[in-house]
Amino acid sequence: MADESEVHETSEAEGAYWRDNIRLLVSLMAIWFACSFGAGILLRDWLDQFMLGGYPLGFWFAQQGSIYIFIALIVFYVVRMKKLERKYDLDD
Repeated sequence: MADESEVHETSEAEGAYWRDNIRLLVSLMAIWFACSFGAGILLRDWLDQFMLGGYPLGFWFAQQGSIYIFIALIVFYVVRMKKLERKYDLDD
């Protein structure tokens, strides 16, 4: 049977892992929210004075930009999670 100190160490490591994981998720979702809602809706009129690929920048963010940013955030999340799993010795 596991020693109580081993169980306590494991639960501390698990808690730290989940805190780091949740912090990463919240940060990435805040970035996505800022790009999709902020740039695509709130700042659209101001961004429309700039052009990207022949389209107003606000329109581009509303239609495609937030999708590209979401894909980039997914790639970033995968890379960071691999590092996080190695840090807490949870990688396969």
